[in-house]
Amino acid sequence: MHDHAIQCIHDPMLVALSYLVAVLGSYTALQLAIGIPAAHSSRERTHAILASGAAIGGAIWAMHFIAMLACQMDVQVTYDVPLTLISAIIGMLSCMAGLAIAGSGVFSWAKLGLAGLFMGLGVGGMHYTGMAAMRMAATTHYDTGMVAASLAVAVVASCAALWLAFNMRGVAQMLGSAMIMGVAVCGMHYLGMAAATFVPTRESAAAATAGGIGGQYLGATIFGVTTVLLATVLTISLLRQQRRALVRI
Repeated sequence: MHDHAIQCIHDPMLVALSYLVAVLGSYTALQLAIGIPAAHSSRERTHAILASGAAIGGAIWAMHFIAMLACQMDVQVTYDVPLTLISAIIGMLSCMAGLAIAGSGVFSWAKLGLAGLFMGLGVGGMHYTGMAAMRMAATTHYDTGMVAASLAVAVVASCAALWLAFNMRGVAQMLGSAMIMGVAVCGMHYLGMAAATFVPTRESAAAATAGGIGGQYLGATIFGVTTVLLATVLTISLLRQQRRALVRI
């Protein structure tokens, strides 16, 4: 479509890290989501929704950002901080909303579809807001059909994630579910990236990237911080579950 489009070559290590974050976040969220139907009060239920929504929304955002950094181009790229933070908030809030809708009252496919639509479009919004945060001496052009396909994948993946959150129990089933969710989340991201074409402009690199964050080790740093946070949340959640089980005995 564009003769002088900039090629994006993905760094395999960062692609692998992005998938690992998606799996760990999904597994943590599935563990925390157990607390939604098991809640004895609206306060407990709200806490479980906020925690699991933040876990999966935060992990999807971290996966997305690491995968964006995996895209190596022949042009300097930095990221607008406010837009990057807004994209993270969109991701977390949409996941919380999806879990709240799907986890309210009696299960129904219509409710799951509505929750999946809300969460999927939110995840898509997070992705494209994150893409808009890219600062570089290039303009981004989108293939409408590919964008629509990426949003459809996000909605289907969200429906699957929400169904699994309320139906999966047991470590093996949850791990398998988290691995499938990781594939779906990464699929949405890389489809969204494939929808974009980057065309260079005459603007100087220094002017285009001024004020944004960048850096060689940003992807690995975000992976490290996110992994530590998710591992801490997961450990606390598992200890709480063990304590509740002992109290019942």
